Amino acid sequence: MRAVVVDAVRARPEVREVPDPVAPPGGVVVEVRATGLCRSDWHAWAGHDDIALPHVPGHELAGVVVETGAGVERWGVGDRVTVPFVCGCGRCDWCRAGDAQVCPDQQQPGFTHWGSYAERVSLHAADVNLVALPERVGFVAAASLGCRFATAYRALVGRARVLQGEWVAVVGAGGVGLSAVMVARALGARVVAVDRTAEALAVATTLGAEHVVLADGVDVPAAVTDLTGGAHVAVDAVGSEQTCADAIHSLRRRGRHVQVGLLPPVAGHPRVPMDRVIAWELDLLGSHGMAAADYPAMLALIEIGRLRPELLVERTVGLEEAASLLPDLDRATVAGMTVAEPTR
Repeated sequence: MRAVVVDAVRARPEVREVPDPVAPPGGVVVEVRATGLCRSDWHAWAGHDDIALPHVPGHELAGVVVETGAGVERWGVGDRVTVPFVCGCGRCDWCRAGDAQVCPDQQQPGFTHWGSYAERVSLHAADVNLVALPERVGFVAAASLGCRFATAYRALVGRARVLQGEWVAVVGAGGVGLSAVMVARALGARVVAVDRTAEALAVATTLGAEHVVLADGVDVPAAVTDLTGGAHVAVDAVGSEQTCADAIHSLRRRGRHVQVGLLPPVAGHPRVPMDRVIAWELDLLGSHGMAAADYPAMLALIEIGRLRPELLVERTVGLEEAASLLPDLDRATVAGMTVAEPTR
């Protein structure tokens, strides 16, 4: 099969022929019809994750099952599927409780093993992790669900438990941030979107952001507080010391902060304004994807049109362009998601 291969940390990715994957026991091989390009893939390419090289990135995917391993009961060849980017083992206490996203023995395509920047990908514990894809949900839209959209959904619904009428400040209007804007509006919340580019903020406005703040030499917390009186919920959808602090300082007293953007300890663990957290009794919540067991409620909202993830896809590309884009994903200015179609 053809795949995007990274041979060394920060090496130029190349598209080349590699052996087809084999379905592991209890797992499947999926023909990848669409896969998202995510900043998390850049973190792996940049050496911020412990990956074995050479490596194939990619963790947001949708496609068709083409091979099943021994012991798979729920899935067969030809099934249209997507999958969370965290695949649980299916055996531990957390998986049995429906919290596979924090499984201590988890697998992550594109991190723990070769991922979906390829024509095919192997996935583990299929009966626990695969999600049936409704016919009315296309592959490109479904590829946007596995990391950013599902993470935003669970961050607001399962973690922050956003209520109708609350103010939600979303810091960062990339794929996960725009997803958070859409989900918050579907929940009846009022949204302030913050980003460094006017183009991203324009998209956030079309998705329902009531106010936007251009983070260009601006005191972001002061601007958000002026507009809202302090947000009830803040989401850091970027993952930097500055955006984390801006989100926390944008909250009102007793507010809830959800950290979605990755904060790897590249130069030591990032500082968090814990003095404000303590004095104002803020809740700090992490959100790390969403288990397959929680997908049906989200898919139901997509099927009736209350959530429209396809609107977040800015462009589709082939594998060659995906390879060329990967090293610059941390600086990408595209408003929304880029999705690759490996077989096109």
